Amino acid sequence: MSELKDKTVKGVAWSAVERFSSQGIQFVFNILIARILLPEDYGVVAMLNIFLAVSQTFIDSGFATALIRKQNRSEADYSTVFWFNVGVSTFFCALLWLTAPAIAAFYKIPLLTKVTRILSLTLVINAFRAVHQTHLCIEMDFKKRAVVTIICVITTGIVGLIMAAAGHGVWALVIQSIAGSILRTILIWIVVRWRPRIIFSKDSFREMFGFGSKLLGSSLLDTLYNNIYTLVIGKAFSPSALGNYNRAESFAAFPSSSATSLLQTVTYPALSSIQNDEERLRSAYKRLLNLSAFVVFPMMVGMAAVADPLIRLLLTDKWEACIIYLQIICFALMLYPIHAINLNILLVKGRSDYFLKLEIIKKIVGIAILCITLPMGLVAMCVGRIISSWICVYINTYYNERLISYGFRKQFKDMIPILILTFTMGAAVWLLVSIIPNIWAQLIVGILAGVVIYGAGSYIFKFPELQELINLIKRK
Repeated sequence: MSELKDKTVKGVAWSAVERFSSQGIQFVFNILIARILLPEDYGVVAMLNIFLAVSQTFIDSGFATALIRKQNRSEADYSTVFWFNVGVSTFFCALLWLTAPAIAAFYKIPLLTKVTRILSLTLVINAFRAVHQTHLCIEMDFKKRAVVTIICVITTGIVGLIMAAAGHGVWALVIQSIAGSILRTILIWIVVRWRPRIIFSKDSFREMFGFGSKLLGSSLLDTLYNNIYTLVIGKAFSPSALGNYNRAESFAAFPSSSATSLLQTVTYPALSSIQNDEERLRSAYKRLLNLSAFVVFPMMVGMAAVADPLIRLLLTDKWEACIIYLQIICFALMLYPIHAINLNILLVKGRSDYFLKLEIIKKIVGIAILCITLPMGLVAMCVGRIISSWICVYINTYYNERLISYGFRKQFKDMIPILILTFTMGAAVWLLVSIIPNIWAQLIVGILAGVVIYGAGSYIFKFPELQELINLIKRK
């Protein structure tokens, strides 16, 4: 137990380095590039997100998760997944190459033909490193992955910035993506010694696909749903509107998805190792859930409170339209860690069938809300995401009550103090920002006030998550 805990904490530490250092560096480069490019440049690339994301979902097909969960992995397992990834990625690359003119015609943007064909190459490039990355995750060797990620982010950020400054517009984003895929694949092959063999085991494929196929279905639904807003906005509105929405979502996703991905990546293999000890699993899961909420909730609400000066200072006034989108989306994505960690337990317990059922129900709810809000405009669509997010939290916790006796009611009760303190802090920061005339002072005072109010409140009221976070930092 001590060895697992130490390995997990070490993994969290290196994943934190990877996530927050790389995301922070990437965030800075994205700001610099966005100050040069126009919203429509980002909109053009964002239009392809759904096609690339759906293709990538088929390429993975849940095999990475199946490999991590499997206790006795063989060389045949690894090589089978590798050749499956390469084969399927080649198919989808060819499919996107052939359908590129149709995609361009759908959006009525001829430039998309060339952009689609070039970006489709990233599917094949990424497939060559997928199993190697899974190796690092299984071994919980997040140090190597962190080093590779940081090198790639710095290098590709420089490439994108140079291309943008040279006046290449949307091609700066395209070349940046291609360069990142190539460099990351090369570096992963250098740090991971494993090499594929000419093996494709039908038995291995059937075993892992039996588990992964249900994840494929749920992941496909999730991918389609997560990108359907981009598809609808790109078709119903202008590339500029989509670019503003895309930037707002990227800003909002930075703290939410980074923190959640960090915890998920490290804790999934750790929790999988105690999947049969229900008491330990429930205790670890409860602490993880509350710690995630303690960290993510104030970041999201705080960002919403300072969104106006944040966007105007970082991206300039040409991105003013994305301010309101950012403020609303922050409240939708603040629940992201709760969604993700609840679903993680289903995977740990091997109930990918439950996972798929929940995804189907949630997507029906989400699509219904999208259809209702679409005629009302883009702001209403963003508000609809908040409503959908809260409904889906309840849905995601349904089976966890049955599996580990920790459902929505107990979870929400544990998080009430965090929610109260978070919204109190957010209201205070918003009030300060609204009465301060200077834009620099709005941002600086707003951030400092948020940190002080939340930190002091959690200390005064003795939030156990604060002490746990401090202990985690002290350990590593």
